[in-house]
Amino acid sequence: MKPTVAPFPTTRLRRMRKTPALRALARQNTLSVDDLIWPVFVMDGVDAETPVASMPGVTRKTVDRIAKAATEAQALGIKAICIFPYTGMEARTEDCAMAWDPDNLTNQAIRAIKAAAPDIAVMTDIALDPYNINGHDGFVENGEIVNDRTVEALVKMGLAQADAGADILGPSDMMDGRIGAIRGALESAGHQDVTILSYTAKYASSFYGPFRDAVGASSALTGDKNTYQMDPGNSDEALRLVARDLSEGADMIMVKPGTPYLDICRRVKDMFGVPTYAYQVSGEYAMIQAAAQNGWLDLEKVMMESLLGFKRAGCDGILTYFAPAAARLLNA
Repeated sequence: MKPTVAPFPTTRLRRMRKTPALRALARQNTLSVDDLIWPVFVMDGVDAETPVASMPGVTRKTVDRIAKAATEAQALGIKAICIFPYTGMEARTEDCAMAWDPDNLTNQAIRAIKAAAPDIAVMTDIALDPYNINGHDGFVENGEIVNDRTVEALVKMGLAQADAGADILGPSDMMDGRIGAIRGALESAGHQDVTILSYTAKYASSFYGPFRDAVGASSALTGDKNTYQMDPGNSDEALRLVARDLSEGADMIMVKPGTPYLDICRRVKDMFGVPTYAYQVSGEYAMIQAAAQNGWLDLEKVMMESLLGFKRAGCDGILTYFAPAAARLLNA
């Protein structure tokens, strides 16, 4: 049913925009620090960090500095931090065995964060691309990214992260059946309380370029990811994927990228009513930063407006590289 509105001048919609107080009373959506998940990049070494050239303000940090950053995030009220490892080409292999090594960078960082900032939730990434010599999220056999063998490896990866103390596992690989396999393994291993935030609607997007620089995957990737990530032209398919992942044991749903796919966020939230998240990916972040550095946009205002847009689209939270900066403004 379409809403009926009395004609002008009985209805003057500007009345509720007249003052800051009236605008606040009528505001339907708000952004808080509780909505923010901060993605961070961990690298090998001690007491060091290096800038990511294509992501102004973002650095790769060693495990000790990741732990320090987590304490700062916790002090700002940020509730979750998500770890992505930077792995050089010399450490990548065909069998991707480092992905489930208990002492890989991700698992070291999980333990360090839990020790330094126990109140912050630690989220991880589950995909083989940081460890794969081919740069793909799954094993490559005869030029094909194979599904079922990859799922077996992802299960081992997820169990290693859960053993290290991860609170939230984030399968981002887009292989079929991996949520059910990971959930079953977690239950069998006594990790029934570990949460799965599934990258359910992850599109084969061109907005990921700076991220691949940050994790060292740009030079490794052979071909594209179109056979396993979603076609940007599809939306109904996303709903089928959500239904499947929920049935297999996902607790939360991720849409990635964020801003170009706000329609998907809204459809997911309206249809399923489950905790729904979006990832404001590296390309979105880099565009805003570049425009601000050129004086074309006001960084703080556009940053906050972009994050509020996710809330308006139905998201319960946002993975964003702006998390610390946004938190400081929200706390001011």
